[in-house]
Amino acid sequence: MDQAIAKADTLIEAMGWIRQFRGKTTVIKLGGSLLDDTEALHHILLDVIFMETVGMRPVIVHGGGKAINRALAAEGIEPVFIKGRRVTDPATLQIVRKVLAGETNTMITQEVERMGGRAMNLSFDTTCVLRGKKLQLEGEADLGAVGYVTDVDRHVIESLSYTNQVPVIPSMCEGPDGNPLNVNADTAAMAVAQALGAEKLIFLSDVNGVRMDKDDPSTTIRSLTSDEAKDLIASGVIEAGMIPKVEACLETLDRGVGKVHIVDGKLRHSLLLEIYTTSGIGTEIVKQRMPVQ
Repeated sequence: MDQAIAKADTLIEAMGWIRQFRGKTTVIKLGGSLLDDTEALHHILLDVIFMETVGMRPVIVHGGGKAINRALAAEGIEPVFIKGRRVTDPATLQIVRKVLAGETNTMITQEVERMGGRAMNLSFDTTCVLRGKKLQLEGEADLGAVGYVTDVDRHVIESLSYTNQVPVIPSMCEGPDGNPLNVNADTAAMAVAQALGAEKLIFLSDVNGVRMDKDDPSTTIRSLTSDEAKDLIASGVIEAGMIPKVEACLETLDRGVGKVHIVDGKLRHSLLLEIYTTSGIGTEIVKQRMPVQ
């Protein structure tokens, strides 16, 4: 009986958050490392189905770097990166499109459907909702078919959300000439969140958020304002690979998205714990805190 009561208490705690976010869009960036973890992916997609069931409008934007690297290795192609961007020559582009916008995109959609949800893959083989231009890094060699998003077809995405389907979007866009361009998944998710006026953008990571001590998970900071995050970067508390992720969060807030979260995607039901509990389990970054009434 005590266990049953505890479950009921959890539902009551979640009720306020469910009501608050009902009808609101949440963009979830799903990275390649989590796509390689079958158990983690299973629980992430269960969380997404729950979110849609209780009235939220989740949208998935995904990468697929590890699967792409395996496919390249099978073809004897050595991956090349410049400042974190994959150099995408014609041979690499063919594999990226097949693996990312084809196999991975379809797999995620089919898994959602298999578990009882409804989803639609939005790729070059169905409906491409991201358009963009070729990216050129200043002072760097040509990246090939690498781009950035300039336009998002929000009508298609929102139409699916209104009919209780989860849009699943690969991090590729269509260039001005109609040819595909490879896009960084973080920046693709940012563009989608901005275009949809999302309430939340959640970066599912392999760490549990921003930490005061990067090696100590117990020092995770649960909530940060933009100014506090900038101060932590300036002081060196936020360092190395976490810097570009936090800077992406700050840029997203500047573009009108309500809140950005960095969450450990390998923690079971991390999405639900972050969204529907008072304490959360990752780091929430907001433009500024609302004053206490």
